[in-house]
Amino acid sequence: MNIKKLFAVLLLSTCAMTAFSQEKGTFEIGLIGGLNLATAQSGSLTNSSSKIAFNAGVSGDYYFSEKWSLRGKLTYDQKGWNKGYIAANDKIYQTDYTYSYLTIPVMGNFHFGKTKNWNLNLGPYAGILLSAKESALNTDLKSFSSSFDAGMAFGLGVKIPVADKIKILLETELQTGFLDIIKNNQGSAIKNSRGAFNAGLIFAL
Repeated sequence: MNIKKLFAVLLLSTCAMTAFSQEKGTFEIGLIGGLNLATAQSGSLTNSSSKIAFNAGVSGDYYFSEKWSLRGKLTYDQKGWNKGYIAANDKIYQTDYTYSYLTIPVMGNFHFGKTKNWNLNLGPYAGILLSAKESALNTDLKSFSSSFDAGMAFGLGVKIPVADKIKILLETELQTGFLDIIKNNQGSAIKNSRGAFNAGLIFAL
């Protein structure tokens, strides 16, 4: 995934916008969704073909000051990779893997810029496996997969005011998994890795 290109799009689309900053005690809720570019890491190797998938969910952001807030999300999150392989019936098939999670990131959020509408966030995430499958043989892989995922999430975004208490959010987000997604794996650990470009609506309460 070319992160520099995503940052450039984010910057060019918002460089002319101005807004107001939030005060201590403000709480915002959001509806967010976007495209994922997912892969899997095994040791120092990254799967060569990324999977384009999607995420969608809700967020909450509590402000401790105009610069700092705590942000949580509840997201349906597709991960996996394409052009992997599976062995069956003494043959090897090329296949695509799809893992779906209910993901919960909890992130410290630093707001910066003249109007404090840019934000940089970092924190851990936990994911509960909802489904796992491969495409070549249409095999359900959930029983062979770890039911829990966890790692770190990092994001950069901007909020664009469109009404008194409504903003449009544009953000890019990265997640790096720490746990093996294969249950009782005897080989090198396989870990989730994904980037995303998201958009959403944010409402101040």
